[in-house]
Amino acid sequence: MIVRSPVPYILILAISGLLAFMPFFASGFQMAFAIGCLNYAVLATAWGLFSGPTRYVSLASVVFFGIGSYTVAVLGEVLPWPVILLISALIGGGVALIVGLATLRLAGIYFVIFTFGLSEMVRQLVTWYEVNVTRSIGRYIFLDITQPQIFWQLLGLLAVVLIGAVALQRSRLGFALRVIGGDETMARHFGLNPTFAKLGLFTASSAIMALAGAIMAPRWTYIDPAIAFNATLSFQVVIMALLGGMHRIYGPLLGAVLMSFLFEALGSQFPQAFSLLLGLVFIVIVYLLPNGIIGRIEELFALKRAVPQSTREGERT
Repeated sequence: MIVRSPVPYILILAISGLLAFMPFFASGFQMAFAIGCLNYAVLATAWGLFSGPTRYVSLASVVFFGIGSYTVAVLGEVLPWPVILLISALIGGGVALIVGLATLRLAGIYFVIFTFGLSEMVRQLVTWYEVNVTRSIGRYIFLDITQPQIFWQLLGLLAVVLIGAVALQRSRLGFALRVIGGDETMARHFGLNPTFAKLGLFTASSAIMALAGAIMAPRWTYIDPAIAFNATLSFQVVIMALLGGMHRIYGPLLGAVLMSFLFEALGSQFPQAFSLLLGLVFIVIVYLLPNGIIGRIEELFALKRAVPQSTREGERT
């Protein structure tokens, strides 16, 4: 029997416990930045749960994030907050289940194009509904939820996602997803069901993104389709995961932290050229770090180990 070390789980819980004290001494700006960083970390890690092992590049992150936000805008003053969060996750997961049944047989560029088109279609549909049915372009959110409460909820969600990611990597489903990402035909020969595995993880990942959108919604006070379904968010999530290393558990988390600092610098110093600079950053990451920072570090360590090995073999001859 293989004994799995509990160290990763203990570290996640310990670091989360320490970070939980941050609202007691952080300034308003620091709290705002930390909340944004946690939000990106949740989204990037959830994206990596599905896209990392399967190698499906999804640009639909903003769809589920926006669904969670709009669920709060519609039900915020009607239902208790825990019930709203549950409904947000269920709606996000339900939409992902429907979308997944229709699209997860696609692969490569076709899946990327579909998910990008889906985000734009949903934004246009919500805009049409708001203008023609509610006769308003947006909604106000008045909830008595403070910044520390948002911080703690996002921190708890991130901890749960990271623990789930570690457990997934060690499970049979995680192995199945890695095989599927390498070769679906081979996966079928092993008796695995690629469609079921991809669909289950895509649904779970999307529900997490919807939860993040719901938790973040009270920060805005006012929400409209352009805010909730801003396509830039999907590209930001992909950039973060690629920078850290999308095929590693902690890669998207590392990328989210680093890119949060970069986004803050670019947004404050070059607000008019933010989108252009974001595109340049994307190109540089793909060109120079195709396997992310963690992947690059692993390559360097592998190279360092290989050099002494080849030296010893040369001495024997």
